[in-house]
Amino acid sequence: QVQLVESGGGLVQAGGSLTLSCTTSNGALSSYGMGWFRQAPEKEREFVAAMWWTSSSTYYVDSVKGRFTLSRNNAKNTVYLQMNSLKPEDTAVYYCAASNTRIGRGVADYNYWGQGTQVTVSS
Repeated sequence: QVQLVESGGGLVQAGGSLTLSCTTSNGALSSYGMGWFRQAPEKEREFVAAMWWTSSSTYYVDSVKGRFTLSRNNAKNTVYLQMNSLKPEDTAVYYCAASNTRIGRGVADYNYWGQGTQVTVSS
């Protein structure tokens, strides 16, 4: 059982930046695919970004390409989502997710989820 813990959310003005972190309190993420999703009020949870732990390949939803960057620190067993040029429509609860089988753009592709961290972008 992988327990994921997100941090780094907060309130920021439009155009600002935040970096979200996701780490595990037990075990290692070395063999997992990692993803970030977000869910705005009254909307479905949507894919944001994903990567295999052992690969440098990253995948993004079109709306965040060029603004968000997914990266990892193997020594710290942590994955990061650097978010730049934030827009009010980026406001949502952001969730970290892990998969031991595959990565994808669907919620069902991931086995484990964090509790979420709120990101609010003011206009």
